[in-house]
Amino acid sequence: MKNKFKYYKLKDRLLFSFHQYSELETIGEEEVKNHNGFIYYLNKMPNLKSRGSFALSHDSMLHMEEEGLNLLMLKKDDTDCNTPNWILEKIRGRKIKSVNTNYPKWKELIEIKKKDKWKVNILALGDVGSTLAIGLRLMGGENVDEIGIYDRNINRLKRWEYELNQIREPFGEILPPPVKALKGDEIFSCDMFVFCASKGIPPIDSKTQDVRMAQYEANSSIISQYAKMARKSNFKGIFAVVSDPVDLLSKVVFLESNKNETGSYDSMGLFPEQVIGYGLGVMNSRTHFYAEKSKDSMSYLREGRVFGPHGQGLIVANSIENYDERISNYLTEKTINANKEIRAFGYKPFIAPALSSGALSIIATIKGDWFYGSTYMGGVYMGSKSRLLPSGTEVEQLDLPELLFEKIQKTYQRLAMII
Repeated sequence: MKNKFKYYKLKDRLLFSFHQYSELETIGEEEVKNHNGFIYYLNKMPNLKSRGSFALSHDSMLHMEEEGLNLLMLKKDDTDCNTPNWILEKIRGRKIKSVNTNYPKWKELIEIKKKDKWKVNILALGDVGSTLAIGLRLMGGENVDEIGIYDRNINRLKRWEYELNQIREPFGEILPPPVKALKGDEIFSCDMFVFCASKGIPPIDSKTQDVRMAQYEANSSIISQYAKMARKSNFKGIFAVVSDPVDLLSKVVFLESNKNETGSYDSMGLFPEQVIGYGLGVMNSRTHFYAEKSKDSMSYLREGRVFGPHGQGLIVANSIENYDERISNYLTEKTINANKEIRAFGYKPFIAPALSSGALSIIATIKGDWFYGSTYMGGVYMGSKSRLLPSGTEVEQLDLPELLFEKIQKTYQRLAMII
């Protein structure tokens, strides 16, 4: 039985779906088939459990009814022979953006265009925020249009505006992005808002086992305020969460932004894919650091992956094709405890996180390159390798070994139970 797609036009955008949309103009298949640009596939999935949009990377996604860890699994030999070849070609070229029409604001997703250079605003200029800003100033010339900075301490704000704008190459051809001190009502006038505010960080000599989780209660209260501000501003950019615990705080942002004045969910806030947690990049970098110390674990440098949260529950795979449980467990343990080693020296570990998870991963996001981040998978912000394309977010799909997938599943369930 052949697929019975219906074809539509919305302004100058071309769309197709299995579903009937009486409010859209109906057109013929040939007009969509011969269109060289992006087209849009309209789906219907539960809105609080599914993304508003994503890059359609496999034709099995045309029949997807729910999202979860299935987003990580490669669908081998699962191609629908009834899918027209021209659609398969567009899927392979990442030329189809899937849009969930169960979201009341879904038509906004059809209008979004990805920019080449972004305006990035950073909230809070503590250790992490200031280091992240330095990274963007040094490395963001080709991708960052402007760096906006905001801090409630006015002297700190002015200090960093002066200091950052005085960083530049002697005779560099690429000008660094200018840095602008922001007023409080300007922080969501950007393409990416970076949340670096943090409260309740345990002291260096603290016996706290999971420093990141200790920050959850205090930071969730702060970030909720900014989630509501993003909603009020009708923010259309990326809300980047850098403060710990990034995975849980990302979920807080999504949920709080989608509550109305009575506290009821109305799905009129941020789309789930607008929120990205930036914490896994440094875990990958720390794993590289330890993997380089032994020939047994060097495979990670070429074949390895990290999954899950920035902290307890992290999963390191030494290799996808040649998965070794012993080596993977060793690397996982070393990576999770890497921050404790820095704290044992008498310092808070913020430089590598601010640069590996922050500046470098943010630049990769803007460029459309692969990076490690926490994105929405069926109600959980789960860390994995992903990228942001003009057609939307793409999560890397892999043929995961069964034992590795079971470990990922346990972490996923643990995160789902917390919020």
